[in-house]
Amino acid sequence: MDRLHRWLLLLVLLAPGIAGAEPLRLVADPWPPFTGQTLLNNGLATDLVASALSRAGYATRYNEVPWARAVHGLQHAEYDVLVSAWFSEERAEFGYFSQPYLVNRIRFLRRKGTAIDYRSLSDLYPYRVAVVRGYAYSTEFSNDQQLTKVEVGSFESGARMLQRQRVDLVLEDEFVAHYHLGRSLQAIAGELEFLPLALSENGLHILIRRSLPEHQQIAERFNQAIAAMQADGSYAQILKRHGL
Repeated sequence: MDRLHRWLLLLVLLAPGIAGAEPLRLVADPWPPFTGQTLLNNGLATDLVASALSRAGYATRYNEVPWARAVHGLQHAEYDVLVSAWFSEERAEFGYFSQPYLVNRIRFLRRKGTAIDYRSLSDLYPYRVAVVRGYAYSTEFSNDQQLTKVEVGSFESGARMLQRQRVDLVLEDEFVAHYHLGRSLQAIAGELEFLPLALSENGLHILIRRSLPEHQQIAERFNQAIAAMQADGSYAQILKRHGL
């Protein structure tokens, strides 16, 4: 372990506990394998976040609601920390972002044996792309009016349409896709494959409500705890126990 990681680990271990403080109210929407009450330790992202915050001296309590309600609840002090958020200027107005603790790689899947390739969005103009209704992808992708986008209710629905040749591609975070292909979509998993190039990569952050007096300190301690976990191997152990 190098000197910087030793220093970060010592700083986190010596950080004063928040004795007598109310637990931080974590909130997320169901998003397997990252968040979900039916998953081990409420999902990979929740496990990482709760473990890092515990290491930083904070008790936590997990809440699960639909996405819009989670954001509204953070804005109105019903919750303290949104577990999994991509950065946006709009969210930064009411929340304080940590450093990213995971990376979401958004990738296309095609049927095996098809010749579809992707180097730029114009390569995809001849094809039908299944997208999950209400999801944010890259700004360039979302604003390109020449793409044929077919809205679906879930990645699972889009993957089945792909297998049945009703669409030519489907988009999803690679961890989410692997999760479903290993479970509910296992019967068709062997017929689908990822395109090599990702559409986008987005850092996954916690978002702390700015009305919480110690929001910046919480983020700093969280960042230090994640760095210490990466240095001592406990971060990798959490990924492993979630099958990643």
